[in-house]
Amino acid sequence: MPPSEAGPIAPDSPAPSRPVSWGSRTAMLAAYTPGALGLVLAAGSDAIAVAGRHIGLHLLGSIEITEAAIVLLSTSAMLVATLDFHHASVHMLTARLSPVNAGRLARVAALFGALLFILLALGTARLNAELWNGFEQTELLHIPLRWLRALWLLTTIAIAALFLRRAIAPVSGGADA
Repeated sequence: MPPSEAGPIAPDSPAPSRPVSWGSRTAMLAAYTPGALGLVLAAGSDAIAVAGRHIGLHLLGSIEITEAAIVLLSTSAMLVATLDFHHASVHMLTARLSPVNAGRLARVAALFGALLFILLALGTARLNAELWNGFEQTELLHIPLRWLRALWLLTTIAIAALFLRRAIAPVSGGADA
């Protein structure tokens, strides 16, 4: 939640929470499904690998499965955190500002967030372009890395767009949305 909507925050109070209001069930499903799938894959492969070590059956490639699952988990987590306004923020300064100035500062922060994710997207796009025809894959299971990078690229673009939208959103009633 932008500080302009939160109002003053007591020093020991938790950060304000904003209810999910960013879209339809389809949008929520699209954001949460990769993370859920990643969590199931990571937990499942590790559980099978650990159990297998104790009974003498080894799951080859469990680390590769977990690494691929982490890409799904992290992209989903960052997208959901951006959509739900749950990125970490410090309110020591903004709690002391007027709502108008706190809103301006929130816009500047959102602009820097957009810039960061634009730079990440540009770097990922360049890396993807250079390695796309290389058919890079993991050693044991041959999991293609190009699709994981493509997912990361799409997520960074979406997050940059969300931050940019937040930075240039029209002011309604003296508070930034």
